[in-house]
Amino acid sequence: MAMEPAVKVALGTAAFGIFWVLAVFPAVPFLPIGRTAGSLLGAMLMVLLNVITADEAYAAVDLPILGLLFGTMVVSVYLERADMFRHLGRALSWRSQGGKDLLLRTCAVSALASALFTNDTCCVVLTEFILKIARQNNLPPKPFLLALASSANIGSAATPIGNPQNLVIAVQSGISFGDFVFGILPATLVGVVVNAAILLCLYWRELSDEKCVDVSHDALPAEVVEEDDVTSHRFSPATMSHPRRGRLPDGSVLPDAAGCDAHCSCEPVKPNGDVAKAAPDGVGIHQRRGSAARVTAKEGDEYCCFNSTEEKEAAMDEEWKNRLWKTCVYAITFGMLVALLLGLNMSWSAITAALALIVLDFKDARPCLEKVSYPLLLFFCGMFITVDGFNKTGIPSTFWEFMEPYARIDTPTGVVILALVILLLSNVASNVPTVLLLGARVAASAAAISPAAETNAWLILAWVSTVAGNLSLLGSAANLIVCEQARRSQQFGYTLSFFSHLQFGFPATLIVTGIGLLLIRSN
Repeated sequence: MAMEPAVKVALGTAAFGIFWVLAVFPAVPFLPIGRTAGSLLGAMLMVLLNVITADEAYAAVDLPILGLLFGTMVVSVYLERADMFRHLGRALSWRSQGGKDLLLRTCAVSALASALFTNDTCCVVLTEFILKIARQNNLPPKPFLLALASSANIGSAATPIGNPQNLVIAVQSGISFGDFVFGILPATLVGVVVNAAILLCLYWRELSDEKCVDVSHDALPAEVVEEDDVTSHRFSPATMSHPRRGRLPDGSVLPDAAGCDAHCSCEPVKPNGDVAKAAPDGVGIHQRRGSAARVTAKEGDEYCCFNSTEEKEAAMDEEWKNRLWKTCVYAITFGMLVALLLGLNMSWSAITAALALIVLDFKDARPCLEKVSYPLLLFFCGMFITVDGFNKTGIPSTFWEFMEPYARIDTPTGVVILALVILLLSNVASNVPTVLLLGARVAASAAAISPAAETNAWLILAWVSTVAGNLSLLGSAANLIVCEQARRSQQFGYTLSFFSHLQFGFPATLIVTGIGLLLIRSN
């Protein structure tokens, strides 16, 4: 593609530059309008400056990607309501054997969660929880925060729904869900292991078992890690709900923070169900004063305030219905994954699963739909238009024409050069714009070699652009989420600096990326 006239190139570059600055530095002092508004501003400038026409701008918006992103957001909201993330929190702390064991669990849980629920969501729900466990066991937060962010980025590379750039690649390439997973899964598994090994080597002394207190479930005091804290923060891509308060069997909220009213006495529950003054998990039971009935509850109950046998039976019936609903949510999510593995349309599979969950809930869906990150969807719309306008200036094509002879994937040197270019652009221009700018060009170059090489090129782009997020603190949104969540934590605040992240991120990214490239193979 030839370069456009100098005026058009200059205007298009200026519009893209404004988008880039606001995407990388959303709170820049001279225009602190944020990423979403910056993306829309860049798109508007592309049209107003006549870099592209209005019709071309509308055509640039990729509806299948937006549909897939929206569907996965809705599914993640319902999974959060079904306590999926509370189970992940339990997996981190249950019978942990010290600092090294906890670090390995953090790597494994965050990698698995990010592959299924996106890396951003994983970091939102687990950051505060991991901070608490680290602080309460005299462990330094830094290695665990690095483990969470880096493993979430690596794990998200395994599936098309793990991160936004993979969504773009899956839709644009036409690679089936199954081929994508099986092509990149070996690199992801080995990458998570290597990343964990690097963390252990760097922080072995700080994670010495002699400094650690056993973090098994039975050893935690009542006020320590509460499972509701796993879902107590709000952030994109799917806005998480606030912690649930104590509720009566009819679903009404109890009057005060302790879940008691004027007629209730609140006492903890032993593991055997008896009322006691203390319990390992600090769960309370509510018993009407003056009632002759003996009330018991199993350990882990969230509410139990019964005035009669009918109320108790109603509560048990409600508990059964709640468990059935959660089972159905998990079953629908599993069905969505099966549909994706079978090669069905990814966007409509995700939207169908989302609508099935909405119907299953059988109530007004507005509260759940409000938790979808619409600013992120708008950001993508603006970004599609802005990147399309920049493509039409001819600069990306000219750059690739210069690099193509050196970055062909049929030679080891070419793969290395291509990976370095993707690493650099992903940290300078962010990974999703990099994929939009380079994806079609890299694939077309590889298609001239063979169809298998084209698939390989897409998988390499997915792997490198995702792992590139670990190189610096600004490399991915997941890193920034962990950093901000940790800094803003009122009780367990910790500041993860740019250079402290770079000391780990730079060597780890190069090592993990290089090993993964050796393992990526298309079917």
